[in-house]
Amino acid sequence: MAMTDAIRILICEDDSKLRRVLAVRLASQPDIEVAGQTASAERALALLDEGLSVDLVLLDLELPGMHGLEFLGIVAGRAQRPDILILTSFSDQDTVFEAIQRGASGYLVKTAGLDRLAQCIRDIHKGGTVLEPVIAKRFWNLFRANRGRAPTSPYDLTDDELEILHLLAKGLTNPEMGQTLGIGRRNVKSTLETIYRKMSVENRVEAVVAALQAGLITV
Repeated sequence: MAMTDAIRILICEDDSKLRRVLAVRLASQPDIEVAGQTASAERALALLDEGLSVDLVLLDLELPGMHGLEFLGIVAGRAQRPDILILTSFSDQDTVFEAIQRGASGYLVKTAGLDRLAQCIRDIHKGGTVLEPVIAKRFWNLFRANRGRAPTSPYDLTDDELEILHLLAKGLTNPEMGQTLGIGRRNVKSTLETIYRKMSVENRVEAVVAALQAGLITV
């Protein structure tokens, strides 16, 4: 892949050792370009304001100075904004919940392997959402505590659509689901679009939460 077609990312992580490791390993991917790296949200915003063009920001929430949530709120209000993939240790369920509400495209544990991280970046760049199974469970628990249990709704989903939802909750990507089910990536995408329409949701996170709420799947 030509460098001009590469997914440009900005790494915002205050752990200098982890930041360097992420930068070196992600830069080794032929379709990912590390356009910048910083230890603070303030500097990340400054780089964006200075014209740094990136497709995705790899963001740690617990940063010195400006918190990652504040960064999300500022970036979400911009006409031209990069996707945000958060690296987290799941230390605060409320923070997880709020970050999703503020527009984060997904979560990934900091111990995730390089292949998983790189694939998540690719999936988000293609319009997907990354949702770790443990986050789905915690997100649903918090959602239920805050909103109360809503009435069960079957959504009139077919067996194939329910199977896709189960795999979605496990964190499988579109290609992985296609391989598991023996169908093409386009068929997976088409099925997901049908599921979103039937459930009146916009993305993977909302679909999994709604399915958990209705008791259609477990994680």
